[in-house]
Amino acid sequence: MTDVLGRLPFRLALAGGWIDQPFVSKLNPSPPGSMVVVCVEPQFWFMERAGICIGTRNIAMRLWNGELPDRDPDRLVQELYEEENRGKPEPSGSQDMIGLVYPGVNRLDYDFTHRGGVFPRHIESNNDPQVAQWLESVIHILPVNQRPEGYNPLEIKNLDVAWIERLGRSGRDCYDAIVSRDVAALGESMNECMRCWEAILPGTVRHRTIRIDLPGLLAHYQSKYPGAMYSGCGGGYLYVVSPKPVPGAFQVKVRVRRP
Repeated sequence: MTDVLGRLPFRLALAGGWIDQPFVSKLNPSPPGSMVVVCVEPQFWFMERAGICIGTRNIAMRLWNGELPDRDPDRLVQELYEEENRGKPEPSGSQDMIGLVYPGVNRLDYDFTHRGGVFPRHIESNNDPQVAQWLESVIHILPVNQRPEGYNPLEIKNLDVAWIERLGRSGRDCYDAIVSRDVAALGESMNECMRCWEAILPGTVRHRTIRIDLPGLLAHYQSKYPGAMYSGCGGGYLYVVSPKPVPGAFQVKVRVRRP
């Protein structure tokens, strides 16, 4: 499939998403706040507007001729960030670039006092093959909905500092759960992240352009499994945490650093 897809990885964003945006992190009363990104192998094509950072990957494909350069990852992240956000009035977050460049499971710690919150103060990476295999076995992915035309998740912002603090904590809890291979804690961290999204940015799950009952679908899976969350605002894919198969779902292979 890499002949069609290219050799660059994709990335999954798990709990803590949106804390990488400076307008969120600057209000965090107990920084840093964290989120988790997971680098995955290019086994199949993902939907374009579904929170898998296809836009960033497409830019990286052009910039690096379809191959990840063997250079300092921090420099690659900076290079890709600058290329994607050149001339944009509302820059994207850096978690997309980091998720593509850094292999394994990564906790990104964002602090607004560090480089304006644009890049994380610290990246904690785990490339243990056993951890990667465990995560592959418990994350089940269901396609739901691409972001519709005219959709804007930021029309309503309820930037309550208590919820922002909880959002940043959900990312730390998510990473700890993955490293310790605790399925219940992983599910709860993702449920908590979705509670934070609904409180802070309700447009992530409810918007006049969305025709699917995203909250209802989420609640259904959360009631039957340890946890679930959407891949991005507007739906995208539903990540379901379960030690057992989830009907209709597919799974991914985590890309880890080669020895």
